[in-house]
Amino acid sequence: MKESSRHSSGNQGIGERFQEETKYTLEKIAGHSIDWGRLPELYKSYPESLPKIKLPEARTGGQANLWEVIARRRSVRDYQRHRMLPLETLSLLLWATQGITLNAGGYQFRTAPSAGGLYPIETYLSIRAVAGLQEGIYHFRPLAFDLELIRPGDFSRSLAQAALGQEMIAAAQVTFLWTAVVARSRWKYRERAYRYIYLDAGHIAQNLYLAGTALNIGVCAIGAFFDDDVNSLIGVDGTEETAVYLAAAGWTG
Repeated sequence: MKESSRHSSGNQGIGERFQEETKYTLEKIAGHSIDWGRLPELYKSYPESLPKIKLPEARTGGQANLWEVIARRRSVRDYQRHRMLPLETLSLLLWATQGITLNAGGYQFRTAPSAGGLYPIETYLSIRAVAGLQEGIYHFRPLAFDLELIRPGDFSRSLAQAALGQEMIAAAQVTFLWTAVVARSRWKYRERAYRYIYLDAGHIAQNLYLAGTALNIGVCAIGAFFDDDVNSLIGVDGTEETAVYLAAAGWTG
């Protein structure tokens, strides 16, 4: 193997540098203390004037057996584009990904694990065909268990193009857009936070897969997209808050 295939001008590739610079060693963590007075806000706020839609209670009883669901889980890319997704179904999917399961001492724990309980991942939705919701980009608020409309319009085609032409997004009833508010994790974990952010996003996506399987909703997680295009669509800066993962969801074909 030629040296140039892995290194440029004698420097490590960015992937190798990431692994090296985010490693824990005794030297790196020695003397590091946590300033709890600088704990960032754990919930993102938009202006109160934005339209808000209260989600129906997530009713989880009578669903499929967990072990059967795990065995049946697949990435599904074929959706019945002309069907509407019930709002109750979307509510269940959102609860499964980031629903609050416990209030303890002023902190909330959610359905998916997060390093340090900091929950840096924000959920946005590109809604194309959900009953009771107009088309648009929405932000999910776990604590209020509602959606706020931040950008009206059908962005499914633009989002498919931003995801390197993956056409299932244009047919999906809803596409989940996950961003990371980096400071929430970086405050405590410094460089190591970047590892944890991606792990957190993976936990959330797997919960969506399992919930979708139980509800006969096809899900396909998407890691290939033009970052700047997705960030622009959501309206985030790509640095302090940046898109990390997507997932299309819809009625299976």
